[in-house]
Amino acid sequence: MIPESKHPARYWRLLANGKIECTLCPRRCQLAEGQRGLCFVRKREGGRMILTTYGRSSGFCIDPIEKKPLNHFYPGTSVLSFGTAGCNLACKFCQNWDISKARAQDRLMDAASPETIAAAAARYGCQSVAFTYNDPVIFFEYALDTARACHARGIQTVAVTAGYIEPEPAREFFAVMDAANVDLKAFTERFYRKLCAGKLAPVLDTLRFIRHETNCWLEITTLLIPGWNDDPEEIKAMCRWIVEELGPDVPLHFTAFHPDWKMLDTPPTPPETLRRARAIALDVGMHFVYTGNVHDPEGQTTYCPSCQKPVIVRDWYAIYAYELDAEGRCRHCGTAIPGRFGARAGNWGPRRMPVRLSA
Repeated sequence: MIPESKHPARYWRLLANGKIECTLCPRRCQLAEGQRGLCFVRKREGGRMILTTYGRSSGFCIDPIEKKPLNHFYPGTSVLSFGTAGCNLACKFCQNWDISKARAQDRLMDAASPETIAAAAARYGCQSVAFTYNDPVIFFEYALDTARACHARGIQTVAVTAGYIEPEPAREFFAVMDAANVDLKAFTERFYRKLCAGKLAPVLDTLRFIRHETNCWLEITTLLIPGWNDDPEEIKAMCRWIVEELGPDVPLHFTAFHPDWKMLDTPPTPPETLRRARAIALDVGMHFVYTGNVHDPEGQTTYCPSCQKPVIVRDWYAIYAYELDAEGRCRHCGTAIPGRFGARAGNWGPRRMPVRLSA
């Protein structure tokens, strides 16, 4: 078991009632001495806010970048992934609930400084480091310090996040992220309120901010849950919003739900639901729409929006053809494909390799 840390946390203020208010996320938890926020890892101690998971991880693993999922960010390369514990949402369908809903300190089994993580990524030949498994917003200070250590070594950084963050910290957070996959869980306030104990509007604000005010590459994921957010009209409205507010070139991933956490009675998402959602998104005008958590090579392949020829052929996390030049242009017609690309795809493939960084 890795001991709890007491690293100073930022983004809080003292209220007239003697409590301190966390200003990191829209939840705005107000804490008396000794109390923790809903995320569990930001705590009031000694009249200040501390982060209890700085330097502590639930584990490290080298993954394919497509698993984040990011399909337009150095395809085929490896990414050193890690998370901590806790979350600032309370999604009943969470598929990493053993990490994100963790309260027990023994969930954190590995320790590493930001410099150790960056050095490990370089040693293993990883193109990037991903803050994932639970939301990096809640380990803000650890993520920022690690991102800076990675950049010092020429290593890219990736945030896998629900985007539930206030505007001021978002500005600082996404300034040091090279790519982000934001989980847009649904397109109704009802869904966010009933299933996530949160709100939709702040997530939409985060998406607009990343797309229009940062250099961070953006992709979006929506987990389709039968009976909750898979209605064709809701999907159409969401995709229209993406096209109008973010543009048609932001990749969208529709992924399949499986029963988990507090939604064990909800059936898995049929593959046809994902294919239908993809067809709706393409019909609305989105250029890059993918399916995930199912075997669907067509829905996992990147097509040139101009000539419609496949430029990155995928099957699960394996790449079988790569038809982009060094500038990310289609070799067939010369159209530039939005994203971050190299002259060739990486060769990491579908491997998943757990690693330990502490002794």
